[in-house]
Parts: sequence; C-alpha cells; structure tokens
Amino acid sequence: MGFWWFMLGSDLLIPLIMIGFGKLFLTNPPKEINPVFGYRTSMSMKNNNTWIFAQKHCGQVWYKIGIILLPLSIFPFLFVLGTTKDQVAILGLTICAIQLVVLIASIIPTEKALRRNFDQNGNRK
Repeated sequence: MGFWWFMLGSDLLIPLIMIGFGKLFLTNPPKEINPVFGYRTSMSMKNNNTWIFAQKHCGQVWYKIGIILLPLSIFPFLFVLGTTKDQVAILGLTICAIQLVVLIASIIPTEKALRRNFDQNGNRK
C-alpha cells in the first residue's frame, strides 16, 4: 500500500507543478527576458511584449491542463488499489509518460498564439 501512495504522489507532481506555475505565470509572470526561468522559446524571447504575452498565455494553458490532468491522474489508481507492485508501477509510468507528452504538447498553443498576435520580428500585428 505504501508503494501505491508513493506512485500516486509521484504522478500528481506534474499536474500540481503545472497548476502552480500556471497560476504564477498568470498572476506574476517573469518581468524580464531571461535564459533560466519562464516560457523560453525563440519567439517568446524576441522582445518584452512577446515575453509577457507568452508567459501569460502559457500560464493559462498550463493551469487549465493541470486542472484536467489532476483527476485523470488519480482515477486510474483506484483500479490498481490492492494489486501487485508491478501493476502499480506500470500504471504509474504510463500516466507519467502521458503527462510528459501533454506537457511538451502544451508548447503548441502558445506558439500558435504568438504567431497569430506577432510577426516574425516580434511586432504586434
């Protein structure tokens, strides 16, 4: 049962981090372009306008996706309650892999929004 709780807690990390950083980027985005913290792509780092836009948009996307992933990550664990460690581990790794794919795919809507609102040089359309 201890391993079940460990795997559940581990699988809740990605949704909780997405919710936390999503809320942070929405309410208090990194103000200056930097290479360490924030949503960093070549388009988002063109200028301060693209930077702030990307932080807020990414924050909104991450917050919504995190809220959706949280119950979707908990629910499957109910089906392996009381089963073997192997079954719990396989489920936990599968959920984590899916979460990572979703996390990486969350770049797409922000990049599309940047390109809809800014030209290649970072000027607002």
